[in-house]
Amino acid sequence: MHTRYRAIARVVKTHGKRGEVVTVPVHGLPPMLRERLDVTPVPPALKGPRGRVVMSASYNGSGQLVSLGGVSDINAASELVGKVLLARIDDLPEGFERHDVDALLGREVVDSNMGALGSVAEVMVGRANDVWVVRGPYGEVLIPVVDAVVDELVEDGPIRVTIPSGLIEGA
Repeated sequence: MHTRYRAIARVVKTHGKRGEVVTVPVHGLPPMLRERLDVTPVPPALKGPRGRVVMSASYNGSGQLVSLGGVSDINAASELVGKVLLARIDDLPEGFERHDVDALLGREVVDSNMGALGSVAEVMVGRANDVWVVRGPYGEVLIPVVDAVVDELVEDGPIRVTIPSGLIEGA
């Protein structure tokens, strides 16, 4: 089986003179960079190491302040600006797929009582939890992405949920 990668952040600017950079999450993901995570900046540099290790990462409200192994001055950091950071999917936190907008859009959603609800048309990112906007035979259904509702989210096949009563009018 081949290793799968996922874009998790984009480097937006340098910070200070010691090689730190500021990153922002991509594709509606929460901040996912953490100490000791292996990342690969893309497009890759023609010379030198392709991968980097996150030495430190802190969230400051508008992005993450990140220090990467082998990036020790502002010149090296400036070469990363505009690049996207990839991480191995296996290294991402459990539950990551619940926030992976690219993988969720278009997925069929099936409720344990109501049957097919439609497909995910949008992911609204919230402070407490995300909400999937599902469009189908019941119109637009807003499904909170919480453990009590999402029963099963596998790589292939429908997403299985058990929605609370009253979430769909007239049902």
